[in-house]
Amino acid sequence: MTELQGPNLTDKVVIITGAAGGLGAASARQVVAGGGKVVITDLQEEAGRKTADDLGPNARFHAHNVADPAQWQAVVDFTLAEFGRIDGLVNNAGVTAGGPFAEESLENFERVIKINLTGVWMGMQAVIPAMKAAGGGSIVNISSAAGLMGLPYTGSYSAAKWAVRGIGKTAAIELAGDKIRVNSVHPGMIYTPMTAVVGIKPGEGGYPKAPMGRAGEAEEVGSAVVYLLSDAASYVTGSELAVDGGWTAGPTVRNTVEG
Repeated sequence: MTELQGPNLTDKVVIITGAAGGLGAASARQVVAGGGKVVITDLQEEAGRKTADDLGPNARFHAHNVADPAQWQAVVDFTLAEFGRIDGLVNNAGVTAGGPFAEESLENFERVIKINLTGVWMGMQAVIPAMKAAGGGSIVNISSAAGLMGLPYTGSYSAAKWAVRGIGKTAAIELAGDKIRVNSVHPGMIYTPMTAVVGIKPGEGGYPKAPMGRAGEAEEVGSAVVYLLSDAASYVTGSELAVDGGWTAGPTVRNTVEG
């Protein structure tokens, strides 16, 4: 029987897109804390460089537009030059989009799909040769609760996030023989400065639609990502991990105890 291991990323090299802040930065912090090395990519160069600098010598930053195939190859080449191998990829970069389905423009739909879906597809393809050379690897695609259920006013966003599940499962099947695992993480409502603007609060009561009664924290999503990157998830591929406080499981039930 295989000996069980904790989430240990010692000497593993991971690329994380959209990691200047938020969920990507939280994942990067946990990769480094787990002994790994990380290449942070983002369009926000100043914030991205600061995040990498704060993480120390095991982190690098590379400016990156995930919708540009040439830039994907540049990120792969940079990572190999800096750290010599690629063991993990976290496709985290994306854009949000909302509004009534009947009113969304084709231009906006295509923009969201290009970043949130085509960018993920390009990233997966870009790292496969290096992962094969390393003897295997782990790809973690950040989808959403909107990729597990219907969510009003998220037409193009939901389309992309559902499709990320599909390409991940297909790749998981095809790449299993190369010891490359592919999984998706589906965050629910996570407390960030951006969600705070629309009234989401940290702690109990911060998001009553979730059965757990609160919004999640970025570090809680990062923990799920690090687990899937690590050898602790060595038999996990083609899976979907919801980090949503039970939001996609079903309606909230509030239990009260009378004293």
